[in-house]
Amino acid sequence: MCVCVCVCVCVCVCVGRSCVSYFAVFDGHGGARASRFAAENLHHNLGKKFPSGETENLDKLIKKCLLDTFRQTDEDFLKKASSQKPVWKDGSTATCLLVVDDMVYVANLGDSRAVMCRMDAAGGGAADGQRKALTLALSKEHNPTIYEERMRIQRAGGTVRDGRVLGVLEVSRSIGDGQYKRCGVISTPDLRRCQLTANDRFIILACDGLFKVFSADEAVKFVLSVLQEGSVEQRSGLTEEEVRFEAACQQLASEAVRRGCADNVTVILVSIGY
Repeated sequence: MCVCVCVCVCVCVCVGRSCVSYFAVFDGHGGARASRFAAENLHHNLGKKFPSGETENLDKLIKKCLLDTFRQTDEDFLKKASSQKPVWKDGSTATCLLVVDDMVYVANLGDSRAVMCRMDAAGGGAADGQRKALTLALSKEHNPTIYEERMRIQRAGGTVRDGRVLGVLEVSRSIGDGQYKRCGVISTPDLRRCQLTANDRFIILACDGLFKVFSADEAVKFVLSVLQEGSVEQRSGLTEEEVRFEAACQQLASEAVRRGCADNVTVILVSIGY
């Protein structure tokens, strides 16, 4: 029996003069141990490696920090997995969103995704309901059918059958999956950077279960429709906007299940406020 699990993590801290927020979704396959290990350790590795007090070449240092963090987390899990009897064969995708002041960095492995809603600036001061929503992809999926991924796998001596590595693994980059690392599966994330603007509304981080039944545009429009509903039930300790975002996040995941998604559905909805 194949056991899978999705795990999400949210952390906000101050590093020097910068405000840093971290959000992540880990979608496990072959078991829950890789996703749980990544959820418990990746942000700690990131914190240890994050540039402190540096102002010059900060962008370059943050990207190096993310690459080193993913490599370290993968190596640590593989070391632990190989010491078990029987050896753990779990793996996990990882989609991590790092917000440093007004700059967004996304590091992604596998097929979970990050998308941002940016309202059309041409709408001026109009309310969101009268402005066009633009959907921006902040991550790149990694599966063996993509040419560059397939070529790397084949150069390493692996094969791609039925769209899967060795006919089994659906993703071409992951944390864990030690038995596939010799076949070209790597833990190097795709990195993207985006500067936030006053027109940015929210970011969706979700595992592939959501996007099996929603396109990115549909997911953004669904969230907007919930945020724009006329009235919300007040809840103690939460602002009206927080209540709306929580409802939108829950309803988006529930709608994915209602539409027939049989996979895990994990969603983080990050509000962007200016």
